Order: sequence, then structure tokens, then C-alpha cells
Amino acid sequence: MKEIDKIAFIEIKEGKILSTKSKGKNKYYIPGGKRELGESDERTLIREISEELSVDIVPNTATYVGTFSAQSDGSTEGIHVLMTCYRAKYSGNLKANNEIEEIRWLDYNDLEIISEVDKKIFSFLKQKGELK
Repeated sequence: MKEIDKIAFIEIKEGKILSTKSKGKNKYYIPGGKRELGESDERTLIREISEELSVDIVPNTATYVGTFSAQSDGSTEGIHVLMTCYRAKYSGNLKANNEIEEIRWLDYNDLEIISEVDKKIFSFLKQKGELK
């Protein structure tokens, strides 16, 4: 089994989670992305969120939420996404940037429009009472 190593940014407000849709895609994803060679989790989080959402993650504020794995959407069977999730403080105003077409706040009723790994994350957050 091959794994795609990704870092994700968990931001929840009023029981809804920040999600993004990339240009040309039809599903929403929790923001974040792939680690570059030799990059720490925090460095990946800072870089990816700046690129996607035009905000700056405040260094040393990232707190671990969990790690989740599922079949990668649109990939050959057996290729899994390993998503390590963090919360963090940020400065600036959220704005779609680069490949991101849309930012949307989703709740547990939006499972049909998200990726398989995000479904696991949504379920985890719902069980903890954080997601509507």
C-alpha cells in the first residue's frame, strides 16, 4: 500500500469546519497539503495554509488533533492518504488563493461532497461534539 503524506488545518467555528474546493475538482477538502522533502509538520502547515488561504499560521501554536487514513479519491485502489491534522492560530483574513476556487464552512450533513479521509475526520469531530 502506498501512502500520500499530508498535513491538514482544522478550523471550526459555530460547529462548522473550514473546507476548500480546488479548481477543477468537485469535492471539498480540509485545507492543507503534501509535505516537501525534509519538511516538519509545522513548516508544511505554515507553507500550505499561506499558499491556499492567504493567512499566516502563527509559529509554535499548532496543536495535534489526530492522524487519519483512507483511500485517496481519484487514485488507484490501495493508494491511501495519511492526513495528520492540526489546529493553529493564524493572522490575516481567509481568502481563496492559488489552486483554491472556493472556501466553505461545512457540517456533518455535507458528507456526500467531501473526500473519504475527510469523512473520517468529520466523524471524529462529530463524536467529540465539535461538529454540527
